[in-house]
Amino acid sequence: MSTFDRMAGRGTRLLNSYYAWRARSQPAATGFVSQPEPRTIGSFARGRQLVAGNLLFAGYLVESPDTGLWEVAAPDAAFDAERQGFSWLDDLAAVGDFKARAKAQKWVWGWIQQHGRSGGLAWLPDLTGRRVIRWINHALFLLSGKDRAETEAFYGSLSRQTWYLAQRWQGAAPGLPRFEALCGLIYAGLALQGREELADPAVRAMAAECDVQIDDQGGLPTRNPEELLEVFTLLTWAAAALHEAGRAVPPAHINAIERIAPTLRTLRHSDGGLARFHGGGRGLEGRLDHALAASHVAVRHADGLAMGFARLSARRTSVIVDASAPPKGKASNYGHASTLAFELTSGRRPLIVNCGSGETFGVEWRRAGRATPSHSTLCIEGHSSARLAAPHKTTGHEELIEAPDEVPLEVSDLTDGCRFQGGHNGYAAHFGLTHARTLDLSFDGRALSGEDMLVSLDDAAKRRFTKVRDASAEGGIGFALRLHLHPEVDAALDLGGAAVSMALKSGEIWVFRHDGTCQLRLEPSVFLEKTRLKPRAAKQIVLSGRAIEYATRIRWTLSKAQETAVAVRDLNRDEPETFD
Repeated sequence: MSTFDRMAGRGTRLLNSYYAWRARSQPAATGFVSQPEPRTIGSFARGRQLVAGNLLFAGYLVESPDTGLWEVAAPDAAFDAERQGFSWLDDLAAVGDFKARAKAQKWVWGWIQQHGRSGGLAWLPDLTGRRVIRWINHALFLLSGKDRAETEAFYGSLSRQTWYLAQRWQGAAPGLPRFEALCGLIYAGLALQGREELADPAVRAMAAECDVQIDDQGGLPTRNPEELLEVFTLLTWAAAALHEAGRAVPPAHINAIERIAPTLRTLRHSDGGLARFHGGGRGLEGRLDHALAASHVAVRHADGLAMGFARLSARRTSVIVDASAPPKGKASNYGHASTLAFELTSGRRPLIVNCGSGETFGVEWRRAGRATPSHSTLCIEGHSSARLAAPHKTTGHEELIEAPDEVPLEVSDLTDGCRFQGGHNGYAAHFGLTHARTLDLSFDGRALSGEDMLVSLDDAAKRRFTKVRDASAEGGIGFALRLHLHPEVDAALDLGGAAVSMALKSGEIWVFRHDGTCQLRLEPSVFLEKTRLKPRAAKQIVLSGRAIEYATRIRWTLSKAQETAVAVRDLNRDEPETFD
């Protein structure tokens, strides 16, 4: 959710400022009803960087070893929003030593002095909810060694923010921002003395949001796996807080958790990370496993789609396919033209990926990351299977339009593995072609066989295809099948350019081969990660050709080399997190 989303609407901004001003006069809480139990998970490596004064927020690195957090000029609004949300407090608590505590205390009480009685971005409902959760989770860490006046200032500010949330949670955008605001309100209402009456309305409101926002597949309208994980985490936190307070969790709340858990298991690769689609990343390290364990839901997803995604898995190989039309309307503000794209992970090592979200690298990278050529699928003449609408005048958002509206599919078992078959009509209007894809994963997880077809299905489509084909000076309609490789994959052309060999850090060797009807190239690519300062260099396999007939077929295979052992002990340690 961008800062544009949060700040959109003059009326919303005025209401937020008004209630932030009114919150100044609210009485302070005197303490906690019960000792808060921290549930958020931070990164020790990022915490050490924060202690050293390296501030990495929203893709920007600011070195500030001596000044406070709030004296630093924010490079942009997204940087400011991330520091105002206080997720960095998890990282400092993960370090937990004297220096980390001193920095956390300096920054928390610095916020109270500088922003505690102001308005603006600091008092947006979702950021306030996120901040309140962290303050309560790490209260013992923060209050250690503090005198009475400082303790009262902490409780007073926390109480004012809680009252503000009770008035303004509706001002948060539906979806993750609203769940953040409500979870913060529930946390504070249950934990703070004198604020107990605020919890019950928030509990009912969260149950109502579960009914509206979580569909029967356990998914969100945005189809963003990482956003679904964040919502799921908030729901499990709120449920745990209610249980500890001796309160009942509404059935709608419980049902939402039970619907989401199997979906997240379907969207989890064999390395424990989430599939990277529609603006989402792999998720914070440990967050997915921790949330699933906390939910106490052991059920796996039934056969079929999970939030529009299909999964093939065998042994330690996982394949996750975007098997539905992209999000629509406002839910598509961060959606990608990725229909029929897939990712493949072998053990702990991603092999085939999508480029990811370029949101933190600027407008051009954001647009590039949303395009079909940035995904592991087929595109025609460099066009995407869905287009971006003109930017919204106020928010700058670009919704997806002219997207596929017919995506038939079938997932079935074979005698020697499992199969995905799907198609979409995203290119039919312009080129008269339907893209159909078949993926067969062997029972031992050692081979993925693929077939991509471009077909004109009826007379109208054939006329459209013929018109475009005949107008081409080069003859035929150009297409490219792209398979993007993870940056840590060492790839090289092999067999005189007829194959690509790929070495993983685990020691596994995978080989890509094709039927010889297309030109094979190994080209540069990028891997976009929100936690990095710049895109990472990677490579992509490209099979290109031209469609001449009404039906064009491309066959290819991705398989482990024969010399790769059946069981590989992956003892290579991952590189430590850096700010490169």
